[in-house]
Amino acid sequence: MRDTVTAPVISARDLNLTFQTADGPVHALKDVTLEIAKGEFVSFIGPSGCGKTTFLRVIADLERPTSGTITVNGMSPEAARKARAYGYVFQAAGLYPWRTIAGNVNLPLEIMGYSREEQATRVEKVLALVELENFARKFPWQLSGGMQQRASIARALAFDADILLMDEPFGALDEIVRDRLNEQLLALWARTEKTIGFVTHSIPEAVYLSTKIVVMSPRPGRITDVIDSPLPRERPLEIRDSPEFIEIAHRVREGLRAGHLDD
Repeated sequence: MRDTVTAPVISARDLNLTFQTADGPVHALKDVTLEIAKGEFVSFIGPSGCGKTTFLRVIADLERPTSGTITVNGMSPEAARKARAYGYVFQAAGLYPWRTIAGNVNLPLEIMGYSREEQATRVEKVLALVELENFARKFPWQLSGGMQQRASIARALAFDADILLMDEPFGALDEIVRDRLNEQLLALWARTEKTIGFVTHSIPEAVYLSTKIVVMSPRPGRITDVIDSPLPRERPLEIRDSPEFIEIAHRVREGLRAGHLDD
């Protein structure tokens, strides 16, 4: 029996994006080629302005590339967006203060026209996934920053898209809360088997979470290294003290340094 080759969930080839501004063109992405397989957890790391978020936004059809090609689930980003192929978690939780947590999570389901029964079932399910089932009737201002971000993740999961795109969702949180949410996110990923694209500035976070780490250079954003992690999928926080973890972190750091030297 021949092995079957699974098509990548996300595939970019020679992707370029240039913004036209009053001060002249800004080259945000240059010759980006990358494949992401189903079920992978891929982190994008690099200095501010290197194109990490821009690439995530291209996947989500929030930005259009200047040249090159990209497919999401074998279709264009626009078609994937219309097919509701992904959920998107922004840097800020973006919850409406006048809606309860359940009401915020339910919003995309209302917009998409799910029945009231289906809405209730899905909201209950995803709130349990992020351990907020006892806070459904609370308002955002009654929750901590970490809990608000978990509610934002639940909202992105509500319509059960196969892909979850996360733009530095824990960047504003303190280290203790961030560690806890990293653990919860890994557990959530293991339970749901989503394909996750995750933007971060933190080397330990990228190494701890990812099956693949994409290191990017300063603008124009290029990929300087792609690291397939040898770490096991089940990762206690203590793994960060292991020689394997430290070795990967060193390679990420070297990739970031090389990107600056090439600039």
